[in-house]
Amino acid sequence: MNIIKEPINKFIKLETSSSIVLFTATILALLLANSAISDQFLGFWKNQITISIPGLELSKPVIKWINDGLMVIFFFLIGLEIKRELIAGELNDFKKASLPLFAAIGGMIFPAAIFTLLNYGKPGAEGWGIPIAADIAFTLGILQLLGKKVPAGLKVFLMAFAIIDDLGAVLVIAFFYSTNIAWNYLGIALLLIAFLFFFTWKGYYSKYVFFIAGLIVWILFLKSGIHATIAGVLLAFTIPLQRKTKTAIFISEVKESLSIFENDCSKQKDKLLLTKDQLSAIDDIQEVSEKTAAPLQYLEHSLHGWVSYLIMPLFAFANAGVVFSFSNDFNFDLTTNIVLSMIFGNAIGIFTFSYLSIKLKISEMPQNVSLKMLAGISILGGLGFTMSLFINSLAFTDQTLIDSAKMGILIGSVITGIIGFLVLRLTLRNTKEKGK
Repeated sequence: MNIIKEPINKFIKLETSSSIVLFTATILALLLANSAISDQFLGFWKNQITISIPGLELSKPVIKWINDGLMVIFFFLIGLEIKRELIAGELNDFKKASLPLFAAIGGMIFPAAIFTLLNYGKPGAEGWGIPIAADIAFTLGILQLLGKKVPAGLKVFLMAFAIIDDLGAVLVIAFFYSTNIAWNYLGIALLLIAFLFFFTWKGYYSKYVFFIAGLIVWILFLKSGIHATIAGVLLAFTIPLQRKTKTAIFISEVKESLSIFENDCSKQKDKLLLTKDQLSAIDDIQEVSEKTAAPLQYLEHSLHGWVSYLIMPLFAFANAGVVFSFSNDFNFDLTTNIVLSMIFGNAIGIFTFSYLSIKLKISEMPQNVSLKMLAGISILGGLGFTMSLFINSLAFTDQTLIDSAKMGILIGSVITGIIGFLVLRLTLRNTKEKGK
């Protein structure tokens, strides 16, 4: 059991601490957007950056380099997590995956349906995908505030649900928020991805080959009209999960390298510098370490910190800034409809689909989790900050609609976070009192 709990706890600690950085970046963006330097702050993200090499020129504003460039790494990490969970995690068995699967389906259908119903025939109807997303960093951060009273099964359910929900959001982006597809570029990109799948299947993997091919695929997706972040997910699925070196061999080779290192320590006079044999021993340890961890797991471990503490906060800093100026052209209906869809759509959809799957004996309730706890998590599922902002940037081009939707996302996320926290806190307290 500890083998399962330890990586989950590490993941939660990373996500919850990163939620503080993400929250700080969001607040800072809102303060700057409504300060004396608002025009400079908001104008900065519109500055064009051009990369030009023979035969290729890419020119985009700063915010697009973040949303279409850096966020590809975020989606690449999502792809790695999805593949790991499907092959060796909580989603590799239908019985385990069915509850978060049905929860995620309900959490996508109901918010989209409620938004479409409320916003029918009004400006901003294309923003129906905004309320379907869930933000794992903030939701796990809220669970962490509740302390050790939260059952492990509830945390695992939330993580599995969020991963499936992210996959759903990726599919929505691919099929509904990609336009004017250039099939020639897309065809070449998919052919390259197919070659990478073939190499993986044959047991060949080189991080340098995959990086160069991945860069080319990213550029082709940019040119194709399919959003470039989809390339990140597809490329992640080409990364192998098989280990090249067994644990016993790893231990043996590391011991041998350490003995060489230790022997040279006794002979070494100048302690400031290492000997050539010691440097070689370090190289050998690093090489065997990379081979012992599966490439997918190694990449996921390496990227998690960068994504959590740099890419997501930078994305929030660039995208969350909205001016609190309710002028005549501000779309209050769009703001309100997003808020209502995030709160009620997710709460009703996630809980209803979860409850029905349990009652129909398709799924099982996680250990030590009650229906009231499930209701609290269902409310928290409406907190879709990061992915909602991302879909907002794809759904609209009109700045008024973008700002109105941002306001709805911020208000909806705050309300769902507070209500979900209070419901779970009350439920967990009552559960603890009954257990006494």
